[in-house]
Amino acid sequence: MRKERFSGKQMLLAALAGAGTAVLVLAVGLMLILGPYVLTLAEGWGLIQSQFVGEYDPEQVIDSALAGMVSGTGDRWSYYLNAEGYAAQRQRRDNSYVGIGVTVELAEDRGLRVLEVHENSPAEKGGLKPGELLTAVDAVSLAGLSLEEATALIQGEDGTALTLTVQDPEGGQRSVELRREAMENVSVRYDLLPDEVGYIQVKNFYSHSADQLKAAVEDLTGQGARALIFDMRNNGGGYVDQLTDMLDYLLPEGPIFRSETKGGWESVTQSDEGCVDLPMVTLVNADTYSAAEIFAAQLQESVGAPIVGEPTSGKGYSQQAIPLPNGGALNLSTARYRTGGGVSLIGTGVSLDKQVSLGEKESNLLAAGALAYEEDAQLQAAMDFLTP
Repeated sequence: MRKERFSGKQMLLAALAGAGTAVLVLAVGLMLILGPYVLTLAEGWGLIQSQFVGEYDPEQVIDSALAGMVSGTGDRWSYYLNAEGYAAQRQRRDNSYVGIGVTVELAEDRGLRVLEVHENSPAEKGGLKPGELLTAVDAVSLAGLSLEEATALIQGEDGTALTLTVQDPEGGQRSVELRREAMENVSVRYDLLPDEVGYIQVKNFYSHSADQLKAAVEDLTGQGARALIFDMRNNGGGYVDQLTDMLDYLLPEGPIFRSETKGGWESVTQSDEGCVDLPMVTLVNADTYSAAEIFAAQLQESVGAPIVGEPTSGKGYSQQAIPLPNGGALNLSTARYRTGGGVSLIGTGVSLDKQVSLGEKESNLLAAGALAYEEDAQLQAAMDFLTP
């Protein structure tokens, strides 16, 4: 019998050929499963790793790629968060955080403007006031930073100290030393107005907000409230379950929320027969988004509650935060939502019963929580609907 002999070189070539075939088969399989786009991304990352001659941060490359990919969808409601941003978002949506107890906004390129100082917070104890600017944290300038970057410098571990550079509206500057504390956001504020009208401001639809709204309604009705005004101005929305819990509590039996996934699967949330049988009005403005819009639209649809204020954003997609292996997350629009009666708000916003606008000064005071009831033209217009 003849025996074939193979040299080491031949065996190596055969092995490489087999490996090449396996890689080719794997590549074709991945292309069939994932499509050519995923392979293109993988090849781009491989080229950076193998051929790019400059210095680079791999984490920054991946963060930029993910942010760009989501931006490429053209959906203004979807976005990417890195690990730090995702952690901060989870904490914020729990309506709890470690910080100093302020609500802030970017003040052009100068730092952070204080909109609200929370009661019994380190900020209140340190004398911070709405309208003041935070220009530095521990001597690190906030000028030019994003809101996320600037607030990250303020947040930290419970009990740790920080020094703020604060500028008052007249231009005076001072240093304020504070100590961070574990804080719980109060997402619902309420009061009994003249003529026994209960006023309830809902700041967000995150954790515990539905329970806070129910407690507010019960307290106000216990004080003799004969009608309710729900203030959804400057409310960016939140969790669907908090929204539907509120609507179920307030409204009579019937559909109160519809959601449809990409695959066409629709869910319908029903309210039971228990309800709050009082006249209601909802206040909205241009910064009323998402769940806050649906809240107003559903009260209008179910019980004819008037909507007063300014045209809203017209958001009709719900987002899901999907965790990623790097600790970050993609916040993707994963469902379309409508009122219980099937009305979509996409591109239209709510249907106003009375349009009333605030001036710039009044809008700033409203955002800072400092607009007096009697100076709030939108609130006064809502009161008109409830005149006995």
